[in-house]
Amino acid sequence: MIFFSISAIIRIYEVDKLRGKVMKIFSMFDGVGGFIVGLENSSKEVFQTLYSNQYEPSRKTQDAYEVGLYRFPDMEHIPTDVALIPNEKFGEMKSNGVDMIVGGFPCQDYSVARSKKNELGIEGKKGVLFWEIIRATEVIRPKYLVLENVDRLLKAPSNQRGRDFAIMLAAFNQLGYSVEWRVINAADYGRAQRRRRVFFFVFRNDTKWGKRLHTKYEATLPTDADLGTRLACYTPYIFQDGLFARQFPVKGEAVKKRINANKLDDDIAEVSANFSDGKMWNSGLMTNGYYYTIETEPKSDEEPIPMKEIVVSPDQVPEEYYIDGEKLEKFKYLRGPKKITRTAANGHTYTFSEGGMSKYDSLDLPGRTMLTSEGSVNRSTHLLKINGKYRLITPIEAERLQDFPDDWTRYKRNAKGEVVEVSDRMRMFFMGNALVTGIVKRIGDELQKIDK
Repeated sequence: MIFFSISAIIRIYEVDKLRGKVMKIFSMFDGVGGFIVGLENSSKEVFQTLYSNQYEPSRKTQDAYEVGLYRFPDMEHIPTDVALIPNEKFGEMKSNGVDMIVGGFPCQDYSVARSKKNELGIEGKKGVLFWEIIRATEVIRPKYLVLENVDRLLKAPSNQRGRDFAIMLAAFNQLGYSVEWRVINAADYGRAQRRRRVFFFVFRNDTKWGKRLHTKYEATLPTDADLGTRLACYTPYIFQDGLFARQFPVKGEAVKKRINANKLDDDIAEVSANFSDGKMWNSGLMTNGYYYTIETEPKSDEEPIPMKEIVVSPDQVPEEYYIDGEKLEKFKYLRGPKKITRTAANGHTYTFSEGGMSKYDSLDLPGRTMLTSEGSVNRSTHLLKINGKYRLITPIEAERLQDFPDDWTRYKRNAKGEVVEVSDRMRMFFMGNALVTGIVKRIGDELQKIDK
């Protein structure tokens, strides 16, 4: 007779529950593994990343890739430009059961850090990398994708607002996917950084979730339903029923009555040439070629984490992080109000005005949005005043603002296989590019329920 302990029986039951529920992942534009960290914090048993790709063609050293080698030794890291990954490799991923793609695809061409003059949008050098997601999706045919970008994407480019996002929606629609999106400020939902990013939940229409969507909503629509009827039909999904609505609740009314519905052109080239709607709000759904979008307002009782709860003890702060003298005066100037006379390229003279901001960051508030320039003397750089002394934030504090474990980016495995330390400046750059993993965890929590 065989006897099992209570703990063993529980474990057998848990494994049985998960059988068939494991999601195998390809992490594109992986950075230092933010999506992987967030999803594993949701469930290491359910979310298993088999492949990752992180490669910067313009850089001699691949620091982020090497951090991935150190942190995730058991997955396959593809060491090449994503545009050079052959379709055969994506076919291998499909054969090995990859059913989910995640990625914070490059956002420099949409970022608010770039001037409108230099904004290139989806035609830019890095904006075109979105098409590599579409190429991978076409071959792998994953059930789900979870993607992230700057919220300005919804309004890009400035001379044809919303066109880039409409092209993306049309591309997924042609492949038989629906797209749910939401702009999420991490601090609104209990995290330590006021970081606004747009997240996308993309799902194949023939999944159980896709079929449920169309059975519950589309089936009630007459074939000749006008846009207003369609929007009214799908509004409950955006406010209450969708993945984002469940994990990141919003108030039940549109902000300033900002609601919109429209149909995408069937041809992507037509969308690119003719899109003129320009009203892509912060929440929405695209399915079967129609998009429904609403400006929503967060409804959350969760208090954000203030800076004072993430700062390290004084003995963990290297002396070089404290500033005074000329460097401190430079910060005061950069943060202060200013009016500067400038001359444009055509000879036109104008006055550049910039409002002032606080002399240093409040310890009672969540951190401001980190940029890749965090480690430099910059207007956007965090400046703390603790015990009468001014200092910059440390790499560990930057990691905490993004919900990474302490010292996550401290080490990497280089091309020789050696474990070496990463420079503090590069660690700051990593975190400026990263996402808040606590938000990804909650997406993972809800995705587990949706997949069941």
